[in-house]
Amino acid sequence: MVENKEITALLHLLDDPDEDIYSSVSDKIISFGKAIIPNLESLWENTSEEAIQERIELLIHRLHVRDLTNDFAAWAAGDKNLMEGALLVARYHYPDLDTTVVYREFEKLRRNTWLELNNYLTPIEEINIVTSIFYNYYKQKGIEFGYTNPDDYLINKTLESKKGNALSNGIIYIVLCELLDIPVKAVNIPRQFILAYFDTQHDLLNPVSHASEKIKFFIDPLNGQMYSHQDVEAYFKRIAVTPGSTYFRKLTNKRIIQYLLEELSKCFDNDRNRYKMDELLLISNLLDQ
Repeated sequence: MVENKEITALLHLLDDPDEDIYSSVSDKIISFGKAIIPNLESLWENTSEEAIQERIELLIHRLHVRDLTNDFAAWAAGDKNLMEGALLVARYHYPDLDTTVVYREFEKLRRNTWLELNNYLTPIEEINIVTSIFYNYYKQKGIEFGYTNPDDYLINKTLESKKGNALSNGIIYIVLCELLDIPVKAVNIPRQFILAYFDTQHDLLNPVSHASEKIKFFIDPLNGQMYSHQDVEAYFKRIAVTPGSTYFRKLTNKRIIQYLLEELSKCFDNDRNRYKMDELLLISNLLDQ
């Protein structure tokens, strides 16, 4: 805990009713960085005024978000590992998240799946094994998109509760396939988060073909069900959209994380939490810079 007269004076001003003074004081407190969090936590424990406690909680949140924003910028400038990006999103809601627990769960999932695989399986047989382990052995469930529970979008809680929507389940499925060298990626099918098994040899033999021809079949991350090209063509007819090649290209990890941030933000679309919605959308936009 940092101790000096300036910090002590600033903390005593947190109850100032003048919004301009409070704004100036809070900005100055934020400038000290995470080192001041223990001071704020101590003050929270020693005050009974709810309004002051709410101000302290907001300051601690702003300090976490400032550091997290820097971490996202570093992630976007680096190799954009999908699991690392999803864990950064989880840290928005759970700043003290122990990521080693999540990595441990992934390793158990990877190992149990890897033990069932061999080099002689067809793509469909491979995916049947991945799906069987994830949805049957591990009892992972799929739930529809909703915006009342942020945990539905966070991979740590999705693994813990064994339920997730297409996005959180899908990210786990993609990461698992990456760990097993299985070429499964998300594709840009409208109004869906759908995965596809890509033919890794296709580009060598047919470099100018339609993007959809690189895909062997599609996978629904809600339950692991496989879909054929005919199924997807029927879906496009149903929604009256022409299936252009752009819809069959792999979504980048950056775009998946942006989508995750955008969907998570909708959980905070209310007067009390709209600042969180704005923060998440700001981070999503930051990844484009």
